Amino acid sequence: MNTHLSISSTPFHKIKSEAVALFLCEEKQARDGQLARLSDKVRAFIAPAIDLNDFKGKEGETVLLYTDGVVAAPRIILVGIGKSNDLTLEKVRRGAAQAARKAAALEATTLALLFPDERLLPEGTNNLSDLAQALTEGALLSLYKFDRYLSGAKEKKKVSHIIFLADPAKVTTRVQSAIRIGKILATAVCHARDLENTPGSDLTPSTLADEARRAGRKFGFAVTVLDPKKIVSLRMGGVVAVSRGSTQPPRFIMLEYGKKFKSRGTHVLVGKGVTFDSGGISIKSSAGMAEMKMDMSGAAAVLGTFEAAAQLAIPIHLVGLIPAVENMPSGSALKPGDILRHYNGKTSEVDNTDAEGRLILADALGFADRYTPTVVIDIATLTGACVVALGHVAAGMLGNNQNEMDAIKRAGERTYERVWQMPMFDEYEKLVKSEIADVKNVGGRWGGTITAAFFLKKFIGNYPWVHLDIAGTAMLEENTDYATRGGSGFGVRLMTDYLTTKAIAASPAKRSKSKSGKTNDLKK
Repeated sequence: MNTHLSISSTPFHKIKSEAVALFLCEEKQARDGQLARLSDKVRAFIAPAIDLNDFKGKEGETVLLYTDGVVAAPRIILVGIGKSNDLTLEKVRRGAAQAARKAAALEATTLALLFPDERLLPEGTNNLSDLAQALTEGALLSLYKFDRYLSGAKEKKKVSHIIFLADPAKVTTRVQSAIRIGKILATAVCHARDLENTPGSDLTPSTLADEARRAGRKFGFAVTVLDPKKIVSLRMGGVVAVSRGSTQPPRFIMLEYGKKFKSRGTHVLVGKGVTFDSGGISIKSSAGMAEMKMDMSGAAAVLGTFEAAAQLAIPIHLVGLIPAVENMPSGSALKPGDILRHYNGKTSEVDNTDAEGRLILADALGFADRYTPTVVIDIATLTGACVVALGHVAAGMLGNNQNEMDAIKRAGERTYERVWQMPMFDEYEKLVKSEIADVKNVGGRWGGTITAAFFLKKFIGNYPWVHLDIAGTAMLEENTDYATRGGSGFGVRLMTDYLTTKAIAASPAKRSKSKSGKTNDLKK
């Protein structure tokens, strides 16, 4: 991401930028407090828009004012952030996105953002630093465009410089660090989006492995790629079988970061890497099949999380496992009725070849046991049933450890990559019972997200496990405030926040200082 970020103490009316954004609340008292920071000339210029109710400060509202030399910037963008007592970091994130999108539509190359009043944030928020990160994430994520295949796309002017306007007395190293963190996260998310949006003809299991190698070299984590011969020798029956129908050979991608922190435990992330899913012999309908280039969104999220974790130097031992395949129909393809033997020796009956993601995850989850993990989290665009249940708003979450699920849910609330826990009642397990194998890969029409999780549960070891079904959140049908239609990069910010919090809890410095009440800030 080439957008340059800087902090300036230049007064609002003097900043030289092609556009400057001002965030305002609905209530007059709170709004007046925000406007008090501005010069009399600026307040007088803005007043008519407010007095005439052209701008009410409602969340999502924007008004563009042309200054005609009243201030240094030619444009002021008024951005509504809603009621002051309901202000959250997510609303700030969205407000920054709206300002950036407006500037981009105007082809402004520079945009200045005046920090909202941090006193309006809810208690417990780290004031200016959290505010800075939210502004950075919202602005940068909203500027994402997948335009590599558009001729002439680079001719359009883009927002290349964002300036944060803040009181110099409040600009600490922590605030500067927060902006850096925000940019690292946004860049990792956008790389995940690029991978998700790349056509299946250009992103195959082999090229996905190449992308992982490049990222490992650039950011400093180890990457090992297993070829088909090694995959066969390890008896990864699901990976071998699903890839059989394609001319593209499978890859099993292994990532590792922070090995020196292994004594604190090992966290394993497993990402589904189906680079294109036709459904195989149980072929999908043509409508919407083009979206199946994004069926490797779990893999993209894992890779993006590694990129962020390495740049942020999170003190944690992290392992990533990505089974990468293409699911195609052909004379050699996996057939309904086939029985597979997976890495851990258990067998599965294939009732539907379009339920292929769980077949390759079964091998990866079994392989994860090698690392004696503290926790294993798999992230996958696994079931259409999850989209039916939760839409495109939240990811489904299931697992066997409530503490880990609660920690992920809290991370989801902080990042607004939200998850919703679904039940794993024993009664669902009978739906994936097979009479001729250890488990069947589909459980019928009802409870598809849950029965898929019960299938995966058959292949986990004796470790805490969480399954995230991101089918609805990773592949968007329409634009949101800071994500465009297509791949969203969901999971990168969620998992990075979760891992950062876990690292803080496991830090010896944190534990040693806990009795004195001091904290160890690993987010700097």
